[in-house]
Amino acid sequence: MQKKINQILFVNNKIIYLLLFVLFLVIVLSQFSIKNDNKFVNASEKAIASVVTIYTSSNINTPRNLFQRNRYTNSENIGSGVIISSEGHIVTNSHLMIPNGKIIIGHNNGEISEGILVGQDNDSDIAVIKTDVNFPMVQVEIGNSSEVRVGDKVLAIGNPYNIGLSVTSGIISATGRDYGNPYLELIQTDAAINPGNSGGALINEEGYLIGINTKIYSKTGSYEGLGFAIPSEKVFQIASELIKFGKVRNAWIGNFRVKPIRLKNNLMALEIIEIGSDGPLIAAGINQGDIIIKINDKPSTWNNLTQSLKLAFPGDIIDLEVLNDGVQKLLSIKTEPIN
Repeated sequence: MQKKINQILFVNNKIIYLLLFVLFLVIVLSQFSIKNDNKFVNASEKAIASVVTIYTSSNINTPRNLFQRNRYTNSENIGSGVIISSEGHIVTNSHLMIPNGKIIIGHNNGEISEGILVGQDNDSDIAVIKTDVNFPMVQVEIGNSSEVRVGDKVLAIGNPYNIGLSVTSGIISATGRDYGNPYLELIQTDAAINPGNSGGALINEEGYLIGINTKIYSKTGSYEGLGFAIPSEKVFQIASELIKFGKVRNAWIGNFRVKPIRLKNNLMALEIIEIGSDGPLIAAGINQGDIIIKINDKPSTWNNLTQSLKLAFPGDIIDLEVLNDGVQKLLSIKTEPIN
């Protein structure tokens, strides 16, 4: 009898321990779920302090604060911007700028300031403006846009339709898009981007900036699930050029002309039919009659050559695989600025 009682107690204890273990798992998983749900909250709070509203017009009054928004909703352009330095540099879209126009910046603390245009690059749709304020400006933290993957979760932050800073969520739909500009390799996202989001932030789950929102594909002018952002790596290369030089310096490898040819293996290549007397190509030992068979490990086409030059900044390296006097060589060409 005692043996049977002990067996029952043993079984009951096992059941109790099992139930306690299950309860422990439920608590742990629920805490993980809560923490995971808060991920976007934390990312939003981290990045939203670095996002501002941009108003531009050829004739606009400066209000005292954001509560007077109705005094300048007739701005010619309304968009967003991202603070990239504690000194007051803000990156936004070039298409928001108006020649000799006035720039008003709406900060998320309710303050208003005036901005000056440091420089803009219409090809990339990037502009840098600067403002001086008497309160701290929170610089955005930069993510590595080259590491983004299709399916990554993202948030878009901006001021759609001038209703106030808003956050929308989505994923990376594609990378390397050439929608409207083959030189930018845009990030595509389905996070809602509407008029007013231009120049705003695209951030990852950790709150790091991975892109600047620039345009949408839409038949109506509003969100249809196809938004595009300039990768942060490219943005900051361009912004650095604008801050240092007021313009983007084009990369140069020399004066030359090429013609497309087809090699014996049926691959396309570019033959150098004319080359200047100096420049990086000459310094690397390339001569007239040499044949370019690969450009940065891509097929040798005119589009790939021009794209490589457009994507490069002075000092960057472009790798050319060439037939040089009949000998195949891999040459690293260090670009220079165009004088």
